[in-house]
Amino acid sequence: MPGDKVYAGQVVGEHNRGNDIDVNAVRVKKLDNMRSANKDATVTLKQPKSLSLEQALEYIEDDELVELTPTSIRIRKTELSEAQAQRLVHM
Repeated sequence: MPGDKVYAGQVVGEHNRGNDIDVNAVRVKKLDNMRSANKDATVTLKQPKSLSLEQALEYIEDDELVELTPTSIRIRKTELSEAQAQRLVHM
């Protein structure tokens, strides 16, 4: 949800392909020229999915965990550091 705090390794969205991408969800995208300013004005985002515990457990991949707190259910990577996760993949 907008305004929620995020941390490194937290899953914040879905990629339309099978691979993962590293994003910085809190950094504002720079607009370099007029064309990109107009294009970004038309971007629409889908509502975030609210998953139950059972749905989250079915949804995760082998390198992900479900984080359960009293107020939320989140999905995160097993290894929070992107550099460390890349080292594990290449071993």
